[in-house]
Amino acid sequence: MRLDKFLSQLNMGSRNDVKALIRQGKVTVNDKTETACDRKIDETVDRIVCNGQPLHYSPYVYYMMNKPAGVVSSTTDRAERTVLDLLRPLLPTQDQKRELVPVGRLDKDTEGLLLLTDDGALVHRMLAPKKHVDKTYLVTCALPLSDASVCALENGVEIGEKQPTLPARVTRVNDTVIYLTIHEGKFHQVKRMLTAVDNQVCALKRVQFGPLQLDDTLASGASRALTAEEIRMLQALK
Repeated sequence: MRLDKFLSQLNMGSRNDVKALIRQGKVTVNDKTETACDRKIDETVDRIVCNGQPLHYSPYVYYMMNKPAGVVSSTTDRAERTVLDLLRPLLPTQDQKRELVPVGRLDKDTEGLLLLTDDGALVHRMLAPKKHVDKTYLVTCALPLSDASVCALENGVEIGEKQPTLPARVTRVNDTVIYLTIHEGKFHQVKRMLTAVDNQVCALKRVQFGPLQLDDTLASGASRALTAEEIRMLQALK
């Protein structure tokens, strides 16, 4: 790839802007100043620095957000603040123009782990109904949850669909707080499951999605890029 095209693709400016940066000696390739705009580079191997900023090529990017309540899981919304509105100001320059999407939706009042990426194949693998990717939620219930209710949730409950929910996994924290792991992504599923056992959800937070666990150092509304190991685990999903 040409050096000027690489810089332009990573949002370092228009083609004319990046040509000016190169000619002004503000770009290095493998620690050597490069002033030729048409210099051929291997974007997967060469070390490129522009204005002191190291640039890393990746076909896709992956971000973890600790979604706060009151924000919708959409790319755009005329009336509501979206997760992309939260994420965009935090992105490095090279990722600003990427078409990121949230992988699945968390309700407006639901908090916790949300994955955002431009890797369409991964989005499909994470959301395809036949994949049954685990999703674990910390659920605060309105009423104490009986042993019979736990048993019902674990065996599957009727929520108005053609089939009952698939068997779930419940881990008690106390009488009104549980971890609930489900393998589907039906609309308002956790809330409907609790309604089916004559209870209600007071607070809901997703803490795990597939192999990803919510980073407990992320403040509400904060995001970070996934680590190489987290990306590897996602790509290993079949």
